[in-house]
Amino acid sequence: MRSVLTDSGIDDGLGAEMSRVAKSPVQLPQGVEVKLDGQELTAKGAKGAMSITVHPLIAVSSEEGVLRVAPKKETQQGWALAGTTRALVANLVTGVSTGFERKLELVGVGYKAQAAGKVLNLTLGFSHPVAYELPEGVTAETPTQTEIVLRGMDKQVIGQVAANVRAYRPPEPYKGKGVRYSGEKVRRKEAKKK
Repeated sequence: MRSVLTDSGIDDGLGAEMSRVAKSPVQLPQGVEVKLDGQELTAKGAKGAMSITVHPLIAVSSEEGVLRVAPKKETQQGWALAGTTRALVANLVTGVSTGFERKLELVGVGYKAQAAGKVLNLTLGFSHPVAYELPEGVTAETPTQTEIVLRGMDKQVIGQVAANVRAYRPPEPYKGKGVRYSGEKVRRKEAKKK
């Protein structure tokens, strides 16, 4: 990393290490409206409305259906925050336009899931059934007894719900039983030889 001395004689650590993520603009799909009120960014789309609070060091500008994110001051922290903010803005726009989806699979004899309104009923080999209450803004479908499809606008909430459901019975390495993400590879171990 190249060292750059500023007027004050302090290395700001910028060098050539600026955020590439922050430099790419966020395209607004058809039917998505974005409003910036101070540091509050609100997006409205087909799925609903969501808002995020933008960090005071970051400037968000909108022109001709494109959102641009940049730091107010060219510092390493500013560019780091700009990259994070750009990712959050992109997730916000995608969430209100198309939404997010996460799939889980149940592997094991007798393991099954049933979505009933705001409750996900799970049978995971315990002596009791597990009833997981879904948070606001998250819906669950069970196309088959061993598949769960979670949908919602907020990527972070969907990921957290999927992690919470998986935590009830994470995949074990010997038989591979448990709740896993769709497409997740479970490393298998060999049972002990006598």
